Amino acid sequence: MNLNKAYWTKRYLSNDIPWDAGAVTTPIKEYIDQLTNKELKILIPGVGNGYELRYLYEKGFKNVYGLDFSETPINSFSKANPYFPKQQLLVDDFFEHSATYDLIIEQTFFCALQPELRPLYVNKMHSLLKPNGKLVGVLFAFPLTEKGPPFGGSLEEYEQLFSTNFLIETLQPCYNSIKPRQNNEYFIILKK
Repeated sequence: MNLNKAYWTKRYLSNDIPWDAGAVTTPIKEYIDQLTNKELKILIPGVGNGYELRYLYEKGFKNVYGLDFSETPINSFSKANPYFPKQQLLVDDFFEHSATYDLIIEQTFFCALQPELRPLYVNKMHSLLKPNGKLVGVLFAFPLTEKGPPFGGSLEEYEQLFSTNFLIETLQPCYNSIKPRQNNEYFIILKK
């Protein structure tokens, strides 16, 4: 399966996006709510419909960027949020992106990548973060499958994968997942 730009555009155009919660999810929202430094430079890769991006911006974080492989969700976000700076909406291949950030929010992006890309994801996240930068968000906690996206994974796999490049500050089951994802998410805080 080739999960390329055309694939993701087709998924968004046909509204075949079952991972879309329709709003910022509780684990991400509660993490954002405790952030105090509004100057943080933040990236959300695979931003999709951008609920977290909008929430951050409305909370006063003006240095936030949404990146997606497909123009379709970026254009939809821009139309729904005309006040959001267009230059901070990036249509790009994550693996080709080259800026650096203080914080990267992980929300259903990792699980959308084919499993063989996971080591490349870890290396790329490391290169996109400034020193002491953090990768924060949720990873799915169901068995890894060949069918996807989403593709699952285990605590052991995530520990092994991320410990090569990051200090694992938090990697534990989410206590505050939204109802459809209860008992199916891990919350992560990984420090470069």
